[in-house]
Amino acid sequence: MLKNIDPLLTGSLLSLLDRMGHGDVLGVVDRNFPAHRYGAPVIDFRGVDTGAAAAAILSVFPLDGFVDEAVHRMEIDGSPGEITAATERLQEAADAAEGRSITIASVERFAFYDMAKQVYAFVHTGETVPYSCYLLRKGVV
Repeated sequence: MLKNIDPLLTGSLLSLLDRMGHGDVLGVVDRNFPAHRYGAPVIDFRGVDTGAAAAAILSVFPLDGFVDEAVHRMEIDGSPGEITAATERLQEAADAAEGRSITIASVERFAFYDMAKQVYAFVHTGETVPYSCYLLRKGVV
């Protein structure tokens, strides 16, 4: 056991996050997202919602401060400006972890799928709120 490490952060996830470099992207996606389609490693967090997953991950994962938008969210079809409760929880976790307000950029669903092709790995949550899919760009410590 390690001290001060969120118990959701397994050794395999910590190792994966550690191997990521500045600018690499982590997908944190809901239960409906086809994460295995992309060929990147997939960490199963299906018993966890977006807020808990984001809080755990962002406790050790720095967001990129050298870009305007280090976090992207999938837009809801027909309602691109709508912010879900899951996105609000991710926003709270990101702001708290970084000690500042983080911009979450919205991306049309099919453009999001294209962006996901460049993801280093996915954390596949059990989030039940549709369109709760996010891309987090790693920064430096």
